[in-house]
Amino acid sequence: MPTLFEPVQLGRLRLPSRIVMAPMGRGRADQRGTPLPYVAEYYAQRAAAGLIVSEATSPAPRAAGHAYGVQWHSAADTEAWTAVSAAVQAAGGRMVLQIMHAGRIGHPGLYGHRPLAPSPVAAAGMARTYDGPLPYPEPLEMSPADIADAIEDVVRCARAAIAAGFEGVELHGANGYLLHQFLSATVNRRSDGYGGPPHRRVRFAVELLEAVAAAVGADRVGLRLSPGFGLNDMSEPDAEVVYPALLDALRPVDPAYLHLVHGSDPALVRAVRAAWAGPIIVNPGTGDLDPDATASVVADALTAGFDAVSFGKQFLANPDLPRRLADGTGLNRPDPATFYQGGRQGYLDYPTADITEGKATPWSFSSTSSR
Repeated sequence: MPTLFEPVQLGRLRLPSRIVMAPMGRGRADQRGTPLPYVAEYYAQRAAAGLIVSEATSPAPRAAGHAYGVQWHSAADTEAWTAVSAAVQAAGGRMVLQIMHAGRIGHPGLYGHRPLAPSPVAAAGMARTYDGPLPYPEPLEMSPADIADAIEDVVRCARAAIAAGFEGVELHGANGYLLHQFLSATVNRRSDGYGGPPHRRVRFAVELLEAVAAAVGADRVGLRLSPGFGLNDMSEPDAEVVYPALLDALRPVDPAYLHLVHGSDPALVRAVRAAWAGPIIVNPGTGDLDPDATASVVADALTAGFDAVSFGKQFLANPDLPRRLADGTGLNRPDPATFYQGGRQGYLDYPTADITEGKATPWSFSSTSSR
C-alpha cells in the first residue's frame, strides 16, 4: 500500500505526493468575479500540496452560482488567475483550475436572468446573492443551443487556464451543479437526447469532457463526481445504474483522473473505484482534526485503492498541512465565520507549526495572531 508521501501519476501530472488540496470556494472576488490580488498569496501558502485544485470557477457570468464567487471570462480575470498560477509555481507547487457551471443553483440577481438547467425544476433552499439569501427560482430548460454555449464557455476557460500556466483543469460534476443535474432523473426530466434513460442523461457530461479533452488534452483533464451526494437538493434515485453508464462512456476519453466526494453513499464510491482502471482522488470527509483519526481515514482510503486523498477544511486552516501530517502535528481549527468573504482575516493568517528540537507544537485556532 502506498503512503501519502509517495509520488503518483495522474495523466500528464506527476505529483510528488498523494496529498491534494480540495476545491473550496472562499468568496474572495469582486462583484465581477475577478479574484482579489491576495488570492495568489493564499494558494502559494499551500503550494506544498502534491496538487492544488482551485475553487470552483465560473467560465461565464451565466454560469455563476454564488455572490463573490470567482469567474474567468475577462481580461481582468486572466490577469488575476495568471498571477495565482505564477505564485504557486514560484513556491514549487502544481495547480489545476476547477471549472463549474452552477445550473439551477444560481439566481437572476447574479446575472440578470433566470438560471439555466436541464429542466424547469427549482431547487429547494436559498441562493447566496448580493442582496442576501433568496429562494432559488424555477430555472429555464436549456435548449440545444444553450447546451452548446455552455460547453463552449468551459472549453474557452480551459484553454485560458492552460495558457496561463495551470497544469490542467478539473470539471465540476459534483455537489448538485449543472453537470450533476443532468445525471439526476429527479432534476433532469428531458425527453430529448440529453434526458430519459441513464445512457442519455450522461451525454452532457461526456460531450463536455470530450470537448475539453480535444482542446487541452485528455491527460490534463480531471472530473469531480459525488455519487449519491444530496447537496443542493440533489437526488439520484438510480445512481447505481447511472454511474456505471457514465464510466462506460468516459473510458474512450481516458481523462487524467476522477475526483470522488465520499458523500452519503460510500459503497457506491467504492464501486466506482473498483470499476475504473484509471487514477482516482478521493475526498473521504476527514473532518476530524485529530491527527490520529485523520491518519486512520487516510489509511482506509489508500487500502481501498484510491490513488490520492484530498483535504478541504484541514488545508484551509493549515497551509503547511503536508508537514503536519508527516510529523503528527496538531491542526489549526478553521474559523467558519471567515469561510466566505471576510478579506485577509481567516484567509492568510493561519499559522504554520513551530518545529523545535524535532517535536511539533500543536496549535489551535485561538493561538493565531490577533485579527
